[in-house]
Amino acid sequence: MNAPISKQTLMPATVAFKLNDQTVHAYEGESILKAAQRHGVDIPHLCHKDGLRSDGNCRACVVEIKGERTLAPSCCRTATAGLEVLVSDRALKSQKMVLEMLLSDMPDVGHKWNDAPGASPAAADLGQHGELSDWASRLKVTVRPALRALRREQPACDVSHPAMAVNLDACIQCNRCVRACREEQMNDVIGYANRGAHSQIVFDLGDAMGDSACVACGECVQACPTGALMPKTQVGSQAVDKQVDSVCPFCGVGCLLTYNVKDNKIVSVDGRDGPANHNRLCVKGRFGFDYIHNPQRLTVPLIRKAGVRKDPAALSQLNAHAADWSQVFREATWDEALALASGSLKQLRDTHGKKALAGFGSAKGSNEEAYLFQKLVRTGFGSNNVDHCTRLCHASSVSALLEGVGSAAVSNQVNDVEHASLIFVIGSNPTANHPVAATWMKNAAKRGAKIVLADPRVTDIGKHAWRTLQFKPDTDVAMLNALIHTVIDEGLVNEAFVRDRVNNFEALKENVKGYSPEAMAPICGVPAETLREVAREFATTKSAMVLWGMGVSQHIHGTDNARCLIALVSVTGQIGKPGSGLHPLRGQNNVQGASDAGLIPMMYPNYQRVTNSAAHDWFEKFWDTPLDDQPGYTVVEIMHKALADDSDPHKVRGMYIMGENPAMSDPDLNHARHALASLDHLVVQDIFMTETAWLADVVLPATAWPEKTGTVSNTDRMVQLGQQAIEPPGQAQPDLWIIQQMAKGMGLHWHYEGAHSGVAAVYEEMRQAMHASISGITWERLQRESSVTYPCLTADDPGEPTVFKHHFDTDDGRVHLVPADIIPANERPDAAYPFVLITGRQLEHWHTGSMTRRATVLDAIEPMATASMCGADLTRLGLHAGDVMTIASRRGQVSLHVRRDDGTPAGAVFVPFAYYEAAANLMTNAALDPFGKIPEFKYCAVAVHAGGVVPDGTGFGLNRALHTDASS
Repeated sequence: MNAPISKQTLMPATVAFKLNDQTVHAYEGESILKAAQRHGVDIPHLCHKDGLRSDGNCRACVVEIKGERTLAPSCCRTATAGLEVLVSDRALKSQKMVLEMLLSDMPDVGHKWNDAPGASPAAADLGQHGELSDWASRLKVTVRPALRALRREQPACDVSHPAMAVNLDACIQCNRCVRACREEQMNDVIGYANRGAHSQIVFDLGDAMGDSACVACGECVQACPTGALMPKTQVGSQAVDKQVDSVCPFCGVGCLLTYNVKDNKIVSVDGRDGPANHNRLCVKGRFGFDYIHNPQRLTVPLIRKAGVRKDPAALSQLNAHAADWSQVFREATWDEALALASGSLKQLRDTHGKKALAGFGSAKGSNEEAYLFQKLVRTGFGSNNVDHCTRLCHASSVSALLEGVGSAAVSNQVNDVEHASLIFVIGSNPTANHPVAATWMKNAAKRGAKIVLADPRVTDIGKHAWRTLQFKPDTDVAMLNALIHTVIDEGLVNEAFVRDRVNNFEALKENVKGYSPEAMAPICGVPAETLREVAREFATTKSAMVLWGMGVSQHIHGTDNARCLIALVSVTGQIGKPGSGLHPLRGQNNVQGASDAGLIPMMYPNYQRVTNSAAHDWFEKFWDTPLDDQPGYTVVEIMHKALADDSDPHKVRGMYIMGENPAMSDPDLNHARHALASLDHLVVQDIFMTETAWLADVVLPATAWPEKTGTVSNTDRMVQLGQQAIEPPGQAQPDLWIIQQMAKGMGLHWHYEGAHSGVAAVYEEMRQAMHASISGITWERLQRESSVTYPCLTADDPGEPTVFKHHFDTDDGRVHLVPADIIPANERPDAAYPFVLITGRQLEHWHTGSMTRRATVLDAIEPMATASMCGADLTRLGLHAGDVMTIASRRGQVSLHVRRDDGTPAGAVFVPFAYYEAAANLMTNAALDPFGKIPEFKYCAVAVHAGGVVPDGTGFGLNRALHTDASS
């Protein structure tokens, strides 16, 4: 591990000045307002908000400065040495006048929410005006009748948006919402129009908020000081019973947040000042919380009724979100369900051997659950047949990183793009998949960093790109090798870095000789001069950072794609320093932590190979149990083994699946569903009756993230603590408790005592198993700090945000380069199937949709399945935006509505995989990368034709008009 930065070096310089005749110190560059706050002097302020650029337009924070004629806004005046500042009677009088004038324009009794159709009947009870009322109360400000008589004409309210209500009669035009939208989130939806008495906040060109380009990040709601913009769930009484700090349960960015709870229900969510988000959230994090209150939550254990067969074919016609499970399952007690669940698995193990069982854990649960689940499979089932969704997203990245740099985690954190002069984004759509991470990239571009977008699809981040490399699908290696060729061919190699820190450079150099940009341009579709220009800039710029997503990893050559990225940063020396490195963006909230904790078939916790005799012996002793020393089967291999002939001694006959939905997430779904239905015994532990749960023998009702306490590890290598906010519904139980009961039924004798099913005790055991990375992160430290970056080896170690500064985690401390050649996709387009299918996520929905499609706001914004194609292809097929079309591969087909997106290349069609009524994975190819064993989700051949029957997948929320433009 690199040496931690000295805390002393992080302390900024200070300057001395006088505040109310007392000498105080301000940090260099700090405002008078912030310095005063730190010294216990509260100055009114309304347009100022931490995290936003100070604007000084409300004038509520004015102070008197000795020697100056006019009062100065303290929020945007820097404290300098020798300054004499007074919060004098003159300043106080001015502050009170500002507050009174603003209050005089406020509505008499609350906002007029109840004037709008569908508004809350309790709306008139609001009365107060947030921070404005608070400051007026503290300064004892009242409004004179004469000022009331001059009040502006009150604008009408706007409740057109599914998530947010707008009532500008409470707007004080502080511009916080404008700065939040334009400067923080960089969405540029909210503006300021007109002048004088007619000035007002507008959305786009004066559109209703619901008709605007708003992406519902809610940053404006969090910024608004008066409630002029607020969540609809808090219209009316804003009082809450409690506020609980936690972590966002969706993507891997790991935004810290606060749940606002009333009557055991979450009513709203606020962003918290966490290291990954600094108060920012996206639409899922801020408004996607009410899935936990959905009436379709599982609340009692279920057992399949005798004689009711498992029909995988029926899943294609089943409305899994609305079907009546009582026709298939019966309710059971926990004792009965657990006895059947664990007892049947134990019998299969004892009858057919330890390879007969397998387990899928979850990247949506906690680290403690992942650790305990893999321990159950290894010590209770008796094999390493345990995996989770990392196999379906970044397994190839992990393989290449372990091989090349010795660590599967990121070298630099996302917001380190602040220090990058070039940001290379490849195979990722961050504005949709990692929206808060995308804000850091957009902020960096605004200050002058050059973004290079490399992707077959030109996505929204392309609006901020310096250069766009829209390469042909499946030609990643050709394009990347052309960049490496240019660096070597033009003498741009960082010779010192290669000499001191890189192995196998000569083999790489020899391999890329035939990959000149001129030779690769016809293959990848990017002009040779553009490839050379980007390569030169990458090699010569001060700092370059590579961020990639599943567009890189989900290919049969995904490992080779990642090898090329490792080679590119190595030959240019763009790794091991701020703003330079490798970052595979993690898709789910705990896919990093679940992998770290050992929820993969060939690795113990902390990526120690099961075939390594020292690691094997250590864990045998640590767990006091004999362990298998051979890798287990991966996700897709387990499905193959479930369909193996009965004569196969390694046939998988029983499975335990916790929080995963392979009946929606696996490739070639007809095959996967047939495999699940063929199992002798399937136990599913989840919060909803997922497609996978419909094929189970026993269904165990578990807890959602806000109902549990535990840790998760985000894409930035931060271990973060989430606290339980509400109680689970009905008889649903904590996942950690259920795992322990299953272990007991398998004959294991575990004792994890304490609150929340012994989560702290489990964490401390996991910390011992992962001592090489998190030994310095104790449970007590997490309770105190909420978030700690690893590697962190001692109690006073602040953690290392940037690694590989001096050496890599390989056996010799050097990068191990592996040359890569072009390997075509397993399945190519032909006359019968002339299009390429690309799958992925979208902004509002996530993974298989089991959570987000049960979230009212998210489903209201995107209620139906769509496919995206460019205008030229639509014209050629005789289609128009909004029409129904059918997409078919050699494995299956779906019918859905089409959306025009000219960022999608000709000859390709993009389909999100969150919609069960149009499950994209019915069509995808299960061909595997030989190293990462990841399926080729991002490429298969399909046919497209007009028409078809679209299943009824709507009705979970408000149906809005189908967007037809590329930006929707």
